[in-house]
Amino acid sequence: MAGVSTTAIDHNAKPFALSFRAKLGLVLVVAYAVFAASQLGFSWDRFEAGLGHGARFLGRMFPPSIERLDVLWKGIAESLEIAVLASTLGILLSLPLSLLGARNLMPVWATWPARTVISLCRSLHPVIVAIIFVKAVGFGALAGVLALTVASIGFIGKLFTESIEEISLKQVEAVRATGASFANVIIFAVLPQVFARFVGFSTYQLDSNLRNSTMVGIVGAGGIGGTLFSAFQRFDYDFVCTILICIIAIIMMGELLAGVVRSILLDNMSPAALFRRTKKPGATPRPIEDDA
Repeated sequence: MAGVSTTAIDHNAKPFALSFRAKLGLVLVVAYAVFAASQLGFSWDRFEAGLGHGARFLGRMFPPSIERLDVLWKGIAESLEIAVLASTLGILLSLPLSLLGARNLMPVWATWPARTVISLCRSLHPVIVAIIFVKAVGFGALAGVLALTVASIGFIGKLFTESIEEISLKQVEAVRATGASFANVIIFAVLPQVFARFVGFSTYQLDSNLRNSTMVGIVGAGGIGGTLFSAFQRFDYDFVCTILICIIAIIMMGELLAGVVRSILLDNMSPAALFRRTKKPGATPRPIEDDA
């Protein structure tokens, strides 16, 4: 095309060529991985024996047990309640913290405390936090909700903050030029630019809390994890299989629900339209034509 400058392409250049330093760094990483494997007692005999033990374990898990379904449903319902409540609290608390932590919107004296809180919430694994809350408030779902809320603040707060720092400030300056208040600047200039990411992060955190709610229950923080741990202790592996199948089904349903939420909030689709497979006129993509 006329008026468009092009650069010559070197066909002999290697697109993935590594420099000497990169090659040296790669060799050092591989060498350290081999050294670490030798220090941790890895061996092929141990792996081969593990395959046999795993096969016998899976054999004892099938067929799944359909007994004690009342205990199963009670634990699953509690895990769902913990995950939803912790996700809601985590999102509501993360939004103001992320706004305070955004360095392109706030002064330094506000960003550092907010970022410190987010970093502290992200420092420990949810299971460790759950143990702390179990010691503080006792066994039960409250400890699980508090632990997953802290984990949600650490994860969502960091991602929210980074998303806000990546926005275009031109829209912010345009809204400020109209004499809008700080709250209106946030509502009309900041949130529209990051709303899609907020929805994605929030749905992912709900999915993550559904998984983590099974782990915190192992240490006594409520949910299906306590039932799963008890079944392992009783060597009731057929009931363990039933619990695992239910957990997998919940995670898959959560993934479908996340897709529905994104379609409704981001694509402006009605719930009924999600189940219709009608094509709009002219929806067939036009083939690419050669401009030459």
